[in-house]
Amino acid sequence: MSTEYVEKLIKDIDVKNVVNGDVEVVNNSPLEIIGKGRQGAVFRYTDDICIKVYGNTEDCEREHYAMYLGQKSNMFPLLYAAGDNYIVMEIVKGVDLREYLQSQPLTETLSYKLIELLITFKEVGFERIDHHKRQIYIQPDGSLKVIDVGRTIWRNRVYPYPRKLLNSLGKENKAKFLSHLKLLAPELYEEWEYYMKMEALSREIYQVLLKKKSNKDAVSVLSKKVLLTHDEQEQISQLENLVRKVFKEEWVKTMLAKGYNPDKVMEAIDKHWERAEKRSLNSKDDNKD
Repeated sequence: MSTEYVEKLIKDIDVKNVVNGDVEVVNNSPLEIIGKGRQGAVFRYTDDICIKVYGNTEDCEREHYAMYLGQKSNMFPLLYAAGDNYIVMEIVKGVDLREYLQSQPLTETLSYKLIELLITFKEVGFERIDHHKRQIYIQPDGSLKVIDVGRTIWRNRVYPYPRKLLNSLGKENKAKFLSHLKLLAPELYEEWEYYMKMEALSREIYQVLLKKKSNKDAVSVLSKKVLLTHDEQEQISQLENLVRKVFKEEWVKTMLAKGYNPDKVMEAIDKHWERAEKRSLNSKDDNKD
């Protein structure tokens, strides 16, 4: 493969990011576009190789690094070359999990393979042990491959359980998967169940915080709904993180509905938490004195 020829092709392709939408593409190259998403557009190079062109270099760098880590496993597409705003990789074929589950049941064997996939994410060094079902492909031999792995190394989007995968499965298949998990890995099931309860509690706390500026008694009562076991301090820390994530998520939704710029809303929320953290630290220091 000639990287010089690839870069010549890339010069005839313009990809621009769109807020809360798929990228806009102007393609003056001979390459066929075969897909696009929030980060970039994918073009067919050969029957087995594609080129993904990104709207910004940061997304490209993240995905390139994630794919580099994933080369330790056959669950990731082969990586051939990369530039500032493009990656040349293997075309992942097969059927994506979203399409597959529309006509086929979620069996215990498939659930086991999904658990294996999450374990692989952990083993290769990803931050986010999670993936959406539409980005997981079932191969003709029953094995799994994944695409769009750039977000897996983005620490800001980490949840302590595979929230995106579970929610994307839908209510029925989520229940099936969790029942399989309970049989196959009971300790892991208990941990994930705990964090799901914590998130539900976080959403209740968010509603309290939204209605009243300060209501420590109400938050305290809600907190007692969770049975804290093992390392209590660690679980309190995880609960605090989940409250922040839920608050940010729900508040962005509220502001988007009112027509505000999402980037400015997220920036304002981050500053709010920074100020709250400083006040909390100062309060602790005063109590020590």
